[in-house]
Amino acid sequence: MLQAIKLVFSNYKYIILAGIIFTSFLIPLSLISEYIFLEPYVIAHIQNGTEIGFILIVIVSSLSSLVLSMNIFRIKNFRNKSKNKMTSGVVGSFVGAVAGACSCGPIGFAVISTFGTAGGIATSFLTNYEIPIRIVAIAILLLAYFTTARSLNIECKNPNLDL
Repeated sequence: MLQAIKLVFSNYKYIILAGIIFTSFLIPLSLISEYIFLEPYVIAHIQNGTEIGFILIVIVSSLSSLVLSMNIFRIKNFRNKSKNKMTSGVVGSFVGAVAGACSCGPIGFAVISTFGTAGGIATSFLTNYEIPIRIVAIAILLLAYFTTARSLNIECKNPNLDL
């Protein structure tokens, strides 16, 4: 599996892309989940008992950046291959990232509460099952990673890749 990562990230453009994707997931998710505060000045704070939630956000952001960078590499370098195979990896990484993004910070409560009773039910569901939903998102992203790594091995037909 590490050979596929070496293949993709041997080009510095994909390292920069992964860093941008990681940051663009981590900062908004941390803001929504109230790990980063912007008023009166920027403060990062992890309360006791919320460490697991923050760790899961970091894992979702890391896996999203890894999988999306690898899929962009596949799309850019193997355009002539089947488009159905290409989109399945991108869709899997998108679904995993969106599932990991569900958070119930003040913004989530304000938006969901506008939907009345259904919003209240959705709010209580997301509050109670935030960690299991993120774990499912990590599982989806890991599946997308293994699928992408396997397809890179097949598409490259490189005997040195032992995936």
